[in-house]
Amino acid sequence: SVPRSLAAAASPAIAGALFAEGFEAWPLVICGALKILYDLALLWAFRHIKPPEES
Repeated sequence: SVPRSLAAAASPAIAGALFAEGFEAWPLVICGALKILYDLALLWAFRHIKPPEES
């Protein structure tokens, strides 16, 4: 998909710029924060659905 390809192309440039400016940890912090937000969004989206084992 186009958005995934654009993100895959832009992220190394952004990370490289942050590394070059001396912010070595920021790419990892940003990725961790995005992962947490993604996990919380999934939790929120499926909070009312019970697994078949619990029905």
